Parts: sequence; structure tokens; C-alpha cells
Amino acid sequence: MDRSDVTLERMRSFVRVVERGSLSAVAREQGVGQSTVSRHMAELEAALGATLLNRTTRRIILTDEGRRFHAEARTILRMVEEATDGVRNAGGDLTGTVRVSCTAALGVRHVCRALFAFQDRYPGINVDLSLTDERIDLVREAMDVAIRLGPLPESSLQRKAVGRSRRILVASRRYLADHGRPERPDDLSRHPTIRMSNVAGSDTLCLYGPDGATIRVPVGGRLLVDHGLAAREALAQGRGIATAHVWLVDDLLAEGAIDHVLPDYVPEPVPLSILIAPSRIRIRRVRLVVDALVAALTELPGIDGP
Repeated sequence: MDRSDVTLERMRSFVRVVERGSLSAVAREQGVGQSTVSRHMAELEAALGATLLNRTTRRIILTDEGRRFHAEARTILRMVEEATDGVRNAGGDLTGTVRVSCTAALGVRHVCRALFAFQDRYPGINVDLSLTDERIDLVREAMDVAIRLGPLPESSLQRKAVGRSRRILVASRRYLADHGRPERPDDLSRHPTIRMSNVAGSDTLCLYGPDGATIRVPVGGRLLVDHGLAAREALAQGRGIATAHVWLVDDLLAEGAIDHVLPDYVPEPVPLSILIAPSRIRIRRVRLVVDALVAALTELPGIDGP
């Protein structure tokens, strides 16, 4: 083999194997057999005359040559996609796929509709929406964009601050009629609370009072859930008091199915951000999806400016 056999297909397979850490995962992603991905790696190494990967039964380790080639290959693939994107979309309709990850409750309640409207405007663009409350690795999972609630660690990802999501204490009117309405924060410790099992510290409510003072109240309850829509349903069914994002329960509040509890005491708002994979920020269809999502998210109930 010679260097002309360093094809884009083999390069893409190599980059994804490095990012996923698994030949089988890349094979499933590409819809081919693992032997095909393994052959791509062998052919690429033969064309370059260098070993790029050391494979054990448990992990894949880049050689020094592999690290250098991986950095260059990612740059080349990004430039090829940007050039292709520019030519394909120069004079006609935008095409291609944008992969979006979003927390499940926000995705079901609001993001779906924003993406439907986006596709009505750009019918040539496909959207692959993944709803999960796990904080996935965008590069590893080949996602273009992720909508995230909560503080974010430092990373190489492009971050766009959308705003802060207000939360309030709420309970169904049926629950309040049966169990009484809390009059002060300390009363909450005597009420069952619908808590999120995937949120650290959900056994303590941290509230800010009208004078700005912080109040911490230990809470309990028999129900723990790991999904915002399950918490919403439990709330509507009168299972207890909950801390909820305004956008999650705005319709229940408007219908009078639930009431705002202790309105003078508020939980800390949660940052809402959009993350963009570094290699995707210059792709026009990705930028358009981000712009559409920012416009839609900033209009949601309870979302304040960054």
C-alpha cells in the first residue's frame, strides 16, 4: 500500500475508534461488521507504515504516531466537511443531519416543538434527537449539540449560555386540601416531598427567603424518581410537594391543577446552556439549529436572561 490508500473512510473509522475506545461500538455506529472497522485500521496502518493503536482485551491505546495522526486527521475531516457543506449549500436548500442531545423532560415538553418548527423551515435538514438525563460526551457519542441544565465543568466544548431556569415549590390542590398548606419553610419537613434520585442533595431543600437569607430544610418522602416527567405526574396525582422548573409545570399552574407553595421562598435557579462540539461549530446547519434552539428556549416560562 502507499499513501494514496489513506482514504477519508479509513480516517473517519480511525478517529471514531479513538473517540469511542471500541471497534465494536464504531461498527454498530456505522452499521457494519467489526471486521470491517478492524480492516480499516489495518489498511490505514499499512498505508502509513506505522502502528497507530495498541489493542488489548480491555482497551485501545494510542501510540505516539497515533496521537499525532489523530490530531491531524480530525483537522482534515473537519476541513473536508466544512468545504463540502459550503459547496452543497451555496445555492440551494440546506441538507444534512444535526444530532441533538437534551434532558428528557425539557425535550418532550418544549424542545421537540422547536425542532419541528425548525424542520418546517428547513425541510432538507434531518434532526436526530436523543433524550437522556445522562451527561453524555458529545465527541464520544458523535453529537453536534447538547442542551444542558445545571453548572458545567470546564471543557473544550463551545458553550452558549441561554439563561437561568427558575424553580418553584408546588403541590396539587388535592394534596393541599388533604394535608394542609405549609406556612413557613420548616413546615416542609413534615410533608412528603417528591425527590429526584439523580440529583445530589435532594434530601435537603435550599431556599432563599425574602430577605435574601439562605434556609436549609431537611425533607423526606417515600417517592424517588429519576425523570422529570415522572416527578410531574406524581405531583399532579397529589403524591407530595415538589421543586419544579416553571417550564415543566406552567400548564398545570394555568389550569389550576397545582398551586405555588411558599412563593416568598425560592430554590436557586439552574443555568441553562447549549454545548456545541468543537468540530461542528462552523457547519451552517448546526449553527442554524443552535440559533433556533436559543430563540425557543429564551421564550419558555421561567427562563431568565443569562
